[in-house]
Amino acid sequence: MPNWPPDPNKRSDNSANQPTQMPQPSGQEWRLIENTLLASVVEQRRARRWSIFFKLLTFGYILLIFLTLGRGCSSSPTGMDAVDTSAPHLAVVELQGVISNDDVANAYDVNEALRDAFANSNSKAVALDINSPGGSPVQSDEIWQTMMDLRKEYPDKKLYAVIGDIGASGAYYIASAADEIYVNPSSLVGSIGVIMPSYNVKGLMDKVGVEDRTITAGEYKDILSLSRPLTDYEENHVEKVLANTHKHFINAVTEGRGDRLKNPEQNKLFSGLFWTGEQSIELGLADKTGSITSLSKQLDLDTVISYSPTDPFQMFMDRFAVQLGAGIGSSVSLDGFLPQEEGNAKMR
Repeated sequence: MPNWPPDPNKRSDNSANQPTQMPQPSGQEWRLIENTLLASVVEQRRARRWSIFFKLLTFGYILLIFLTLGRGCSSSPTGMDAVDTSAPHLAVVELQGVISNDDVANAYDVNEALRDAFANSNSKAVALDINSPGGSPVQSDEIWQTMMDLRKEYPDKKLYAVIGDIGASGAYYIASAADEIYVNPSSLVGSIGVIMPSYNVKGLMDKVGVEDRTITAGEYKDILSLSRPLTDYEENHVEKVLANTHKHFINAVTEGRGDRLKNPEQNKLFSGLFWTGEQSIELGLADKTGSITSLSKQLDLDTVISYSPTDPFQMFMDRFAVQLGAGIGSSVSLDGFLPQEEGNAKMR
């Protein structure tokens, strides 16, 4: 039987299992713990609020893009549904950048915009706003053909070409189809020629130990190979191909400009050379100095409407890039050059 009363100096088995009491914090320590916990809660709330804010901002931005794209993908190929074209106006179609099937300046989009511009009875004149170094001969010719057809279909509506920084090669091919060509005195104009870049890096390959193992079916399939020079026959063949394309270019310019061209052979107008806008007027390649703004004033049309198809996302990115590069551009001096086109045969 257990001893009774229990010995106060001896702990029972149950007391051995009880936790040892820790010393209670003082009032100052409690305040420090409380302040630390409150600061942690406040920081968590702040982080949660910022997280919600940025999520809402991102959602709103994405929603805005989708709404804008939805408006841009209207039934009108040029996105003209939201534009009021009921007043008399100058219709403008842009031709910007390299002329290529894969770029903004492609025959399909430009031609659709031109057709819409001419079809609108309130467009009193149409202007092709050009800033392009040229590009594909095929795309250029398709736009040229459309312009010539529209001039015949709408004989009472004049078609102008307005060249900005540059209207060379394929871009000038297109411009020659206009009733009149306007230029800035310092524009680069002309470059009526065709080029097909070709390189021979065999010497470099030999130095670094690179061996060409190209396999072909067809004697001249590798005619533009980088690893060997052209034979005389191949070079002669390529020259004939380029000469034929050049002839198409010359015929188009001659048909479009007619007697306004001044001594083409003597002035080497079809040699691939380019001139300033002021010189081009003297040579008959252009008619007057001016811009879209001065043209609208000359025609007494206060309203200018662009019929060019627009890509809202690309417009946003372009504006962002302009703002981003504004500071850099202000410190870079102007150094004029003639941009080089990529690809095989290009009009120059």
